Amino acid sequence: MELVMNYINGALEELRHVRWPTRQQAVRLSAIVLGFTLVASAIFGVIDYLLSELVQILILFV
Repeated sequence: MELVMNYINGALEELRHVRWPTRQQAVRLSAIVLGFTLVASAIFGVIDYLLSELVQILILFV
C-alpha cells in the first residue's frame, strides 16, 4: 500500500511542475487540431471514394 501512495504522491508532485497552457493557447491549439482533422478526413474521404470507383470499374471489366 505504501508503494501505491508513494507513486500517487510522486505523480502529484510532478503535476505541480507542469506548465499548463493558458485558455487562449488551449483554444488555439484545439482549433488547429480540429482543422487538421477535418482536412485529413476530407482527403481520406476523397481517396476512399476514388479507390472504390476504381474497384467498381475493375469489377465490371473482369
